[in-house]
Amino acid sequence: MPLATTLRLLAKARGMSVTDLATAIPRAGVDTVSAWLRGEKMPGKDQLDALARLLGVPAGALLAELASTLDPSRTQGEHDLLAAYRAMSTRQQGALLEIARGLTNQPSPRRRKAAK
Repeated sequence: MPLATTLRLLAKARGMSVTDLATAIPRAGVDTVSAWLRGEKMPGKDQLDALARLLGVPAGALLAELASTLDPSRTQGEHDLLAAYRAMSTRQQGALLEIARGLTNQPSPRRRKAAK
């Protein structure tokens, strides 16, 4: 789950508004926090640590998705493809996987089960 989504869900679960978050986080105004919640900006390390304390979660939990998308073994094309895939609906993801399997001559899981 992207950091912005995680922050929105945790803040909502704790009944915290953008203003509440901005007030509690060092060097973060309402506009900055709003940008974090929209995924347009990322908090700095000190801000991230403060968010984690405020929301009652480990800082690593907030960054788990970010860390997985920054895998250094992936090429930029793989990062771009993953970002596009995550923006798709479940139905679109399934269709794309079928196309990709066809292009690489990999049978779909349904075909593998039928072949057994």
